[in-house]
Amino acid sequence: MNESVPIYMQISQMIEDEILSGHFKVDDKVPSTNEFAKMMQVNPATAGKGLNDLVDQNILYKRRGMGMYVTTEARDLIIAKRRQAFSQQMLPGFLQEAKRLDISLDRLIEMIKEEKDA
Repeated sequence: MNESVPIYMQISQMIEDEILSGHFKVDDKVPSTNEFAKMMQVNPATAGKGLNDLVDQNILYKRRGMGMYVTTEARDLIIAKRRQAFSQQMLPGFLQEAKRLDISLDRLIEMIKEEKDA
């Protein structure tokens, strides 16, 4: 576990990662609040907060008495959210450092392609 990220957010991210990887597909049931609480050794309320956060974002939906399931639009919503976060949180510092190092845009693109192909 990452101490700097609240546990409920780590649970949400774990589920999102499993959806992005294809482990959880549309209409798949995700582990229950109690299963996550036991797995992560946390209070069920903490696990529930992570799951309910995904329900609020329309990534999961609830079936009363049955559990929580992956929505049709889950993958697209996660990708859009993470692309925006990447753009806002990672790119500015990345581009600022490239500028400090006098790396041209063409060279930067070339470096990215090289790294991607490695």
